[in-house]
Amino acid sequence: MSKRPAKAIGSIERNGGLALGEAVFRSLCDALQAGTYRAGDRLREEEVAQRLKVSRTPVREAFGRLAARGFVEPAGGRGLIVRNLDTGEVLELYAMREILEGAAARLAAEHASRPEIDALRDLDEAFDTRHADAAEMARLNRAFHETIVRAARNRYLDNALRELQDWISLLGATTFSVADRPSSSRKEHQGIVNAIAAHDPDKAEKLARAHIREALRCRLKLLQKQ
Repeated sequence: MSKRPAKAIGSIERNGGLALGEAVFRSLCDALQAGTYRAGDRLREEEVAQRLKVSRTPVREAFGRLAARGFVEPAGGRGLIVRNLDTGEVLELYAMREILEGAAARLAAEHASRPEIDALRDLDEAFDTRHADAAEMARLNRAFHETIVRAARNRYLDNALRELQDWISLLGATTFSVADRPSSSRKEHQGIVNAIAAHDPDKAEKLARAHIREALRCRLKLLQKQ
């Protein structure tokens, strides 16, 4: 079993205003998004408690929430294992992502400010300089999409996409590891930003949905290699 988790997850900040169980839960979700934990990795209460420097009680609470959401499953009496999504679940996940990302782009085209549009262009340019680093491209891509969601000015859409991102984190390798995906993704990003800047909701939504369909195509390629 991989030892990756021992390296990356740090202690909980206790002054952030969150209940300890909630803080542990968010820390574990962040670790999933960062790739610290991946499908098939085992989680044990004692080990996580030691790494986060908390008691086992909030860890047990956080584990219960992860299990309730379907992110983890029992590991034969030896803790929990991060779930591996099947192809059907991946298709369902990307179908919802296409709808929500399309809605975010539409709303952003209606509400985005000039500084937000400038921020999107800056992220797009930074993305273009990182073609040798798939993990960094994935980070910049998340920041790009999060900026669009903030520009959409809809808290409920924001919450839905945050939860969806937690599920996407279970899929493992980024689609930017697929040949030519970085260059095609950048062109798609540029089209989306131009539509948002032109305040064209129909075009922004259309391009955002096409962008997610291309991401799904690459995701399915990765699944075929597993």
